[in-house]
Amino acid sequence: MLNIWGRISSINVRKVVWCAQELGLDFQRTEAGGKFGVVQTPEYRALNPNAMVPTIDDGEGAERVTLWESNVIVRYLCARYSHGTLYPSELPARFDAERWMDWQQTTLNRASRDAFVQWVRTPPSERQPALIAASVRESEALFAMLDAHLAQRPYMAGERFTMADIPIGCEAHRWFGLPGAEYRRPAWPNVERWYADLLSRPGTRGVLDLSLE
Repeated sequence: MLNIWGRISSINVRKVVWCAQELGLDFQRTEAGGKFGVVQTPEYRALNPNAMVPTIDDGEGAERVTLWESNVIVRYLCARYSHGTLYPSELPARFDAERWMDWQQTTLNRASRDAFVQWVRTPPSERQPALIAASVRESEALFAMLDAHLAQRPYMAGERFTMADIPIGCEAHRWFGLPGAEYRRPAWPNVERWYADLLSRPGTRGVLDLSLE
């Protein structure tokens, strides 16, 4: 049994839950982080000294693996359970997928975070317009780049769905879910086509069909 700790409102927990569902794994998820607490307990910090979510515990005995860091967890689950489908066996394809997964964490997430936090989790009276404007400007440039990339291929790493699509799909879910009254996003037809394809996958249910709250 795969054990996952983390609240589903977290983008990083959503990656892991979607991945587990995509792979058809049996898992148990324990609410943790935010209003649920748990992460500061000694028991949890023994698993993840960062006191953040998600964390997983998988397997038994010598095969037991405990991990934190969402994209690493996605890589691990795909490597262990996808039999080479989501975790490419060929090195060029694998590291193309790895590159885009790192880009999500280091570039796209960094750029988009302020707009999300300000519009979704900050009371209107406390919002900082300058932070929102900078975040929108940087994020729109990155989504335009993503749109150009997806004009040449159906999925992030080529002709088939791989682990690379999961983190960036969760990022797109968050950006596309920004409040309509606050933000009118540009048209990105290739991103929209790709994202609609992701939404049709059974593994995204209970993840990409949720609100941002």
